[in-house]
Amino acid sequence: MYRLKGPLSLSTIATDPATRLHVVGIPPVGEVIDLPGAAVQHIQARRLRSGDGLVLFNGDGGEYTARLVDLQRRRAQALIESYQPREAESPLAVTLLQAISKGERMDYALQKATELGVARVIPVISARCVVRLDTERWAKKQRHWQAVAIAACEQCGRNRIPPVELPCSLADALAQVSDLPGVIFDTEGDCTARALQPTQQLATLIGPEGGLAADEIQRVVDLGWQRIQLGPRILRSDTAPVAALAVIQSQIGDLG
Repeated sequence: MYRLKGPLSLSTIATDPATRLHVVGIPPVGEVIDLPGAAVQHIQARRLRSGDGLVLFNGDGGEYTARLVDLQRRRAQALIESYQPREAESPLAVTLLQAISKGERMDYALQKATELGVARVIPVISARCVVRLDTERWAKKQRHWQAVAIAACEQCGRNRIPPVELPCSLADALAQVSDLPGVIFDTEGDCTARALQPTQQLATLIGPEGGLAADEIQRVVDLGWQRIQLGPRILRSDTAPVAALAVIQSQIGDLG
């Protein structure tokens, strides 16, 4: 189970503050589940005790209230008490094409994108990406980034996990979203966020350190993507997706 370094801020969601855990294979209400090792480690870190409450979710929607009935050093069991069909998904499904940045910048971007309701993430190997790996190491990165998204769902109250795809070229990423309207944010945009039109699905592209190359920007403009100005300042690769998604969600999603 992945955790970014540093303390977590308090959640702003109006739900029970019980520990939330992503667990696959949750049994029906009334049955007992043997929690996986990662969940046991998290429970131990939180210093929970037998009798304490949990919220479990499998990523397919809804959540289960549960209660610890047995807690050992390396083993924990929980009784499934009830199922709640609660959702925290935005009515706007945003696919984020995120050009890959170094180290924790990418982790931070994925964590915050998940908190802001992104529906899908496609890591993009763009022209100015400084990270270059072989196929096996890209697959390992993808698994790590998916774990970041899962941990963010545990923290923010989402019960559906946004898939993080395998890294690919910009051309391949654009082919995957060819049926979606798109928007790109940059300092030379020709309109403001107020020009965003209501829709159920949307794609957006964020550049790496060094930004997107001019021909990459022109490529999405030629596809008919809106080019929107996001203020006069140049944003870092981990700040840009947070700002862009916050603007999108506030204008045509579920923020504000």
